[in-house]
Amino acid sequence: MSAWLKKGNPMKITEVRVSLRDDAKLKAFASITLDDSFVIRGLKIIEGKTGTFIAMPSRRRKDGEYQDIAHPINNEAREEMERVILAEYRRERERAKVAETPNVPDR
Repeated sequence: MSAWLKKGNPMKITEVRVSLRDDAKLKAFASITLDDSFVIRGLKIIEGKTGTFIAMPSRRRKDGEYQDIAHPINNEAREEMERVILAEYRRERERAKVAETPNVPDR
């Protein structure tokens, strides 16, 4: 087994990209890069009844149910992913607000 896959040497999120959406529930799409080596695309940032959360990339099965394509295997990994992705989402929202603010000349 590769050293980077061994337990105790967790993968690090080395890049997060967020693409904002103007929707009541779907707030953004995100992609993450792990250890500058592996990309996961299609994560969704959702505004739910109890707050904002990350939905993993999924596909619809023949029976109509959705199945995650990629997902963390424990709560610690899920919490870390949410922390990092949601922090970048908040930064991207702030950048978008600044970009929308019109320049008013000083008087």
